[in-house]
Amino acid sequence: MRIDLTVAARIVPLTALILGACVSQSAYEKQGAELQAARAQAAAEQSQVAKMQQEQKWVVAGDMLFPEGGYQLSPSGKQALNQYVPRLQSLQNAKVVVYGYTDNLAVGAPLKRAGIENNVDLSSRRADNVVAYLESQGVNPNIISAKGFGDTHPVASNDTPDGRAKNRRIEIVLEGPGA
Repeated sequence: MRIDLTVAARIVPLTALILGACVSQSAYEKQGAELQAARAQAAAEQSQVAKMQQEQKWVVAGDMLFPEGGYQLSPSGKQALNQYVPRLQSLQNAKVVVYGYTDNLAVGAPLKRAGIENNVDLSSRRADNVVAYLESQGVNPNIISAKGFGDTHPVASNDTPDGRAKNRRIEIVLEGPGA
């Protein structure tokens, strides 16, 4: 039997190409699972982007707004909030929520004498005072509200002074189609 070398020269690369294109069932299933995971992640990210487009949020450091351990707005705190007033005054159909947050340190005796028993009370008073100030500057009282969360939603570790400072904050969130 005689093998034609030109035929063999054509068959060998073709066979290598065909075998190289073969993928094992497990590799195929793994790629399918990775594709599904990537699609799920993309859908989650699209949902988050849609939510962020519908919701606008401004975060203001609590230390900028209030004296240490206090809940009454400082003059510099009022000045800091003034930058948001024109945008908030122009809202008609939006919902504005002012969220207050604290670090995890216990409230001191002076605050307890003022009727503030814990961090939720303190964060609520701070958020209420921000709302009252914004209303005094012409923000529609029918679209704005306050909610205090205390130390329940930290954005940083409470183990350092810098982390605690980041957790003491006010978030002004605009929600809905009119935002």
